[in-house]
Amino acid sequence: MADRHPDVASMLLARLGDERLGLRTRDRDWTWDEVVGESAARAGLARHLRVPGPFHVGVLLANVPDFVFWLGGAALAGATVVGLNPTRGAADLAADIRHADCQLIVTDTDGADRLRGIDHGLPEERVLIVDDPGYRAAVAAHRTAPVAASGVGPASLFLLLFTSGTTGTSKAVKCSQGRLARIAYAATEKFGHHRGDVDYCCMPLFHGNAIMALWAPALVNGATVCLTPSFSASRFLSDIRYFGATFFTYVGKALAYLMATPEESDDADNTLTRGFGTEASPEDQAEFRRRFGAELFEGYGSSEGGAVATPDPAAPAGALGRPAHQDVVVVDPETLTPCPAAVLDPQGRVTNADEAIGEIVDRRGARDFEGYWRNDAADAERVRNGWYWSGDLGYVDTQGFLYFAGRRGDWIRVDGENTSALAIERVLRRHPEVIAAAVYGVPDPRSGDQVMAAVEVAEPGTFDVDAFAVFVSSQEDLGSKGFPRLLRVSPRLPATGSNKILKRDLQAQRWHTEERVYRWAGRGRPDYRLMTAEDRAALDEEFAQHGRASYVG
Repeated sequence: MADRHPDVASMLLARLGDERLGLRTRDRDWTWDEVVGESAARAGLARHLRVPGPFHVGVLLANVPDFVFWLGGAALAGATVVGLNPTRGAADLAADIRHADCQLIVTDTDGADRLRGIDHGLPEERVLIVDDPGYRAAVAAHRTAPVAASGVGPASLFLLLFTSGTTGTSKAVKCSQGRLARIAYAATEKFGHHRGDVDYCCMPLFHGNAIMALWAPALVNGATVCLTPSFSASRFLSDIRYFGATFFTYVGKALAYLMATPEESDDADNTLTRGFGTEASPEDQAEFRRRFGAELFEGYGSSEGGAVATPDPAAPAGALGRPAHQDVVVVDPETLTPCPAAVLDPQGRVTNADEAIGEIVDRRGARDFEGYWRNDAADAERVRNGWYWSGDLGYVDTQGFLYFAGRRGDWIRVDGENTSALAIERVLRRHPEVIAAAVYGVPDPRSGDQVMAAVEVAEPGTFDVDAFAVFVSSQEDLGSKGFPRLLRVSPRLPATGSNKILKRDLQAQRWHTEERVYRWAGRGRPDYRLMTAEDRAALDEEFAQHGRASYVG
């Protein structure tokens, strides 16, 4: 690779004069040189509209060309892009805009209509509408020679990325131009990015997955970025063939949707060579490789940073690889001591979970974690004792392989034993009719917690719950504590804009939902019975009978 660039602005300016296709949609193509020119025009417009205060530009768009141009424009102008999630509710979206101190918002007509109805704190003239003729005229009026503004460099704050908020309130992660440049080069070395790549961007650009794992590596290598407005399982293969794509990124639920599409005899007739993503089940990964003839690199990462694992071809299915260095360890959060190695049974279950599972930390500190915007408490939680605390659970087996064991809160205490929600989800996903699954703890009427699962299926009304119970009972790697006592069957599980299931919503609703919920109240083999309104009320009453009414209040 040529000389390394220290920041995103210099990475972009290196593409000046580059006539290779830099950006494609179904409607239009741009060379990299044209992408730089469009970015410079947005930089000029941003500088013209800048007012005192943090130079933060909220972008409320689907994956459209203007999102890419504003990424480049912000890099040149020294501005910060705030990725706004269009799936957020009105109050949450307004809170995000205010919290991130946005002084401009870039959106489209639909987004502007939505913004008019919420209290986000900005006057209407500070909202730029990309499909309005006035906006296009303003961009044209600010076309200028592409240069970086004075003071732009590696330390310039480039992104505020709101965390998915699947288990709690979202936080805005800071990412500098220098950090994103380092990520781009590291991804190139780890996953073989090169100039000949054609990168299919189907994950949302307001999230770190698309920017860090696809856009930045494409920029540094001069590869082609191909946009689709949003992920569509039914459109995936058609888009891959249309663009001649070689690489894509995903998250687990999106891959599950893709694997739920009907298989065709020519699925492997495509140009893909590889993909990168997180939290897909080993079964979905293997099936993707078989059907589409491309490699998948299943990784671990977060917007906050902290590369904790390095790939190893010898790693067992489900392992992340090996710890990235000797100071990536799994520790007991209470004692701060490393956990003993996990002992696995023939089915891959951890037999000493209470001792072996702990939080993944990097004891070398937090070089890659740059903090949260205006959230000192969250910063302090992430960096303690000079260590970077990932917030995720894991374990290391006797062979030295590192495994992801779920988010904090993804372990359910059942009858005095810790049970992994992630492990149960992987088992449930094997059922041929289950598209996605979420497992979480809900209170038990007598004591502790019980396991509840929500599964997404195409037709809840015809889902054979008895056959599902037989299937669950036959899975050797699902311990008896992992059998879901409550089963919710849904046509669409609630998810974030980046396709991560909102467990906190499911957990809050428990069995109080209009969707079908089945309860297994007996012993032995699971025997699920559909709950009526009276059954739900009776279950609530059980809590009162045992002095635990507050748990369902």
